[in-house]
Amino acid sequence: MTAIRLAARRPIFQCLNAPATRPQLRRLAQQSKPQREHLADLEHVSVHRAEAMRRAQLIRRRNWLALGAALSMIAPMILVRFWDLPPDAENENAQQEIEEDNKSRGVLDLITPRPTQTDSPRAATDEFQGKKVVIAPGDKVIAAPVDAEHPTASDVDTIELIETGTSYVPYFPKTITLPVPTGPEAVESQAEYQLLGLGIRKVSFLRVQVYVVGLYVRSSDIHILQNHLINTVNPTASALIPGEKEDLRKALLDPQRSTEIWDAILARKGVDGVDMAFRVVPTRGTDFNHLRDGWMRGIASRTDEVRKRQADLLRQQATENKQIALPKPVDEGEFGDESFGLAMKEFKGLFQGKGKAPKGSVLILTRGKDGELGAWYQPTINTNKGEKMGETTKLGSVRDERVSRLVWQLYLSGQNVSSEEARKNIVNGCIAITERPVGTVEGRVL
Repeated sequence: MTAIRLAARRPIFQCLNAPATRPQLRRLAQQSKPQREHLADLEHVSVHRAEAMRRAQLIRRRNWLALGAALSMIAPMILVRFWDLPPDAENENAQQEIEEDNKSRGVLDLITPRPTQTDSPRAATDEFQGKKVVIAPGDKVIAAPVDAEHPTASDVDTIELIETGTSYVPYFPKTITLPVPTGPEAVESQAEYQLLGLGIRKVSFLRVQVYVVGLYVRSSDIHILQNHLINTVNPTASALIPGEKEDLRKALLDPQRSTEIWDAILARKGVDGVDMAFRVVPTRGTDFNHLRDGWMRGIASRTDEVRKRQADLLRQQATENKQIALPKPVDEGEFGDESFGLAMKEFKGLFQGKGKAPKGSVLILTRGKDGELGAWYQPTINTNKGEKMGETTKLGSVRDERVSRLVWQLYLSGQNVSSEEARKNIVNGCIAITERPVGTVEGRVL
């Protein structure tokens, strides 16, 4: 190839942005072996550094993603626990009225000082079911008509109240009136029930308040319950002394003994039975399905405990070759028959399709002398003058006594109860009625 032809192939001008020409393989082959090994080492170091950089980037990305996931779970918990809901228009108007009332009246404050108002975020502490809340003689909290000037706890149209410990549902009535069947024809008549103890049901580790529940006992049956509790400790006594009261308290708080005591009390029927009722008031808006599912889960866990206890007993009897006839804690197959399954369907159907249960509405579960469970509901109605209570309606009933017995045990006995605070207060109420002779505690429960 001549020099002229080679010169024609070479460009006279070369672009500065043109990529550098790659070395010819012949030139690499002509390099010495140490030089080739040195280039290979440099190439290996570059690949290793690139891999390390990529791995560090992925680790940083993983850490940021994990931090974001943790914050997305923790932030809602903090907001639910500590962030207050904005006040609605009614609360704002009530707050403005309170601020206007708190303005100084000059000399009038010295002559006729106003009563001290409690610090509460809701105006519900100033009224109860359309009545004003005042302090009566004897430091009793009562709900009296608005136009009453000097109300007392003994007035017919007043309601004595018990503080619940939460501002969402600040008060429970000491007595309630419920319809009960009387006579051979089961004609409904009104009967008075007295509060034995109450507490707040809380869920999750955040201790979120769900509802306030209180146990009421029919006033005419208090002496029956009193007699049963006293006979548990001392069958020959008419009242318990301090040492015996402490023994009864420990027994009612013990998982095993409390189950035995309340099983014996709830098994009584007829003249020895005790009419009782649970009053449930939600502290926040919920629905009947949520309440029903909670009771259904609790009943399922209690029936599983009974089956497990029965299986352990049968296993123990088999180990001893049935030489000793041990007493059975429950009848074999008590909750395994078809009738119990139908009764549970009836209980579930009581709350089916009932919709919402707003804050402040009242749900009452009753248990008659024959163990029949009844459900009553009193909604809240929004009016121009605020909230008021609607008419009480009956949701239905379940005749199988096993259903009501299991519902009662959810709050009174066992290792885990729906509200430990409610159980302790109910136990305190039970101790209070056993320290007086039988028949002398009616009207003096709390």
